Amino acid sequence: MILNSKIIGKSSSKLIVLHGFLGMSNNWKSYAKKMQDKDFELHLIDQRNHGDSFHSSEFNYKIMADDIFNYLNLKKISKVSIMGHSMGGKTAMMFSSLYPSLVDKLIVVDILPIDYQSNFSNIIKYLDSMDLKNISSRKEADIFLKNKIQDSSMRGFLLKNLQRKNNGKFNFKFNLNVLKSKFNEVELAPKLKSPFLGDVLFVKGQKSKYIDPINLDKSTIFFPKLKFIEIPNAGHWAHVENPEIFFERINYFLKN
Repeated sequence: MILNSKIIGKSSSKLIVLHGFLGMSNNWKSYAKKMQDKDFELHLIDQRNHGDSFHSSEFNYKIMADDIFNYLNLKKISKVSIMGHSMGGKTAMMFSSLYPSLVDKLIVVDILPIDYQSNFSNIIKYLDSMDLKNISSRKEADIFLKNKIQDSSMRGFLLKNLQRKNNGKFNFKFNLNVLKSKFNEVELAPKLKSPFLGDVLFVKGQKSKYIDPINLDKSTIFFPKLKFIEIPNAGHWAHVENPEIFFERINYFLKN
């Protein structure tokens, strides 16, 4: 099965963009429209069990990297740059390790190739406790989550996944049952097999704690040409929280 994507622009310079956990390709649409003007063709990917891509009980970074390979093969694309945020960054690192000849440049946004423990396990519990059969509007869903998740931007991010079925009832685009059962796979480090010797940019939101100096330095084992930047006044979602600076820095890296 082939991943769903949104393709923006037309150029020989291809950029694959991979969203994070519980995200989707639409999260990157405004960024993609800016990059289109800079002579890039962007492929915004819905990773398996997310967005409009297929659902599967298999879920780990090796399989998700193979999904990207199959997508590029179908599209007859032989060389790409690839950018991934959070979970998508781990997929991008795994892809570059497995298929280095296909990768021009690699951009990893606010994640490292290490194990993590995040608060997403609680978020999954909250989502799983929603009685979607008895929720009649997005406002009702937001009120339910508001009691558990104070951050309105996080609630908005999650509720983008809410969609009406033909019978008028709501469901989630993501495959909550599989993501719940396989959540440990998301938090694990990708099992990188060999170094990627191409150009690599690691991007940290200044306020984020996902990237620390010790583990960043260790990452040079697999990414010896690693460069590092911080996006000021931004946390884990640096591309959303400071989009102008993020766009400028990424564009400069890709063009130079």
